[in-house]
Amino acid sequence: MQLHPSVTKRPWATISAALVSSAVLLTACGSDNNANGAQASAAAMQQRAVAVTFIEANAQQVRSVRELTGRARAYAEAEIRPQVTGLIQSRLFTEGQPVEAGEALYQIDPAEYRAEVQSANASLRGARATAAAARETAERFEHLAEINAVSRQDYDDAVAAAEQAEAQIGIAQAALSRAEIDLDRTTVRSPISGRIGRSNVTPGALVTANQADTLARVLQLDPIYVDLTTSSADLLRWRQDVSSGRIRSTGEETISVNIELENGVEYGESGTLGFSEVNVDEAAGTVIIRATVPNPDGILLPGMFITASFSAGSYEDVFRIPQRAVQRNQQGGAYVFVVGDGDTAEQRNITILESNGSDWIVSEGLSEGDRVIMSGFQSLRGGAQVNPSPAQSSAE
Repeated sequence: MQLHPSVTKRPWATISAALVSSAVLLTACGSDNNANGAQASAAAMQQRAVAVTFIEANAQQVRSVRELTGRARAYAEAEIRPQVTGLIQSRLFTEGQPVEAGEALYQIDPAEYRAEVQSANASLRGARATAAAARETAERFEHLAEINAVSRQDYDDAVAAAEQAEAQIGIAQAALSRAEIDLDRTTVRSPISGRIGRSNVTPGALVTANQADTLARVLQLDPIYVDLTTSSADLLRWRQDVSSGRIRSTGEETISVNIELENGVEYGESGTLGFSEVNVDEAAGTVIIRATVPNPDGILLPGMFITASFSAGSYEDVFRIPQRAVQRNQQGGAYVFVVGDGDTAEQRNITILESNGSDWIVSEGLSEGDRVIMSGFQSLRGGAQVNPSPAQSSAE
């Protein structure tokens, strides 16, 4: 039996239509899947972006501040030693109290030296009497020689004896002055005004002239010196920066110095920068810079640890960057991350001039308006996608 042609074609048409419909359906599904995949990929990338905070870099003028440490030193110091030998009769001061220049500190037994003064005085009187007699003899021989009553030799001898007697007066006067000086030195006086420390001797102790051991020390503490230590390389670089104009000088004749005590409290008085040592410590490679600081209340004591800061000028068109934003490579070079195009992390090598409080002063490597990344460094790499947000403060 033969089938009608229309009957034989119908199933194939149905199959073809079904295939076309399936293809269209598959194409539509594929398009939906691609769109969904792109959205998913974008969402995944967004999830992988590192959340960071940033600050904007703004060029500014920044004071060049040097912070150094050192020790307080007495403005003047006198070591009290006896200039004559004898027994200490009494101590005439209170330990730890202020003393004035010329004030009596110790009394050495003066009896022996008073007797020497009396003896020298007697010798002087004897020398004067001898000289007077010699002058009279010389004058008498002068008249006798004119009438040839005595020889010329006798006259010359009389004149020489008179001159020798006059010389003996000078010797006796010098001996008396020396004895009076020694007697005066039995009272040991302070050569300077200041504060005296503890006494190393007590009444009854035997002391000798110019002995090695001191009786006491007097220190002048107002004003007081603060000796600060810096490396010779830093001092040289600082001077070169000022001379080249990299640091603009303030033009002030004196440089003010702020003092911080060893307990972290700021000292109420400001000092002035004095001189820098002319020699470099070869072993340590350091130089001493000395400041003079008022000390009216005696708060600063010799040997006390001091932190001092001062500024002699300022940098122009530099950036202040918090120190925690700066990283270091294996060679020690400094760099920061900034938010680049497309919110990607960009590594920038920078040049640091010096520290300023908790910030670094940066001269090269940044531009005005750069967004410097402040956080998220654990997951941050160059070129990494970031999700930036402004830092609330520099201390964040």
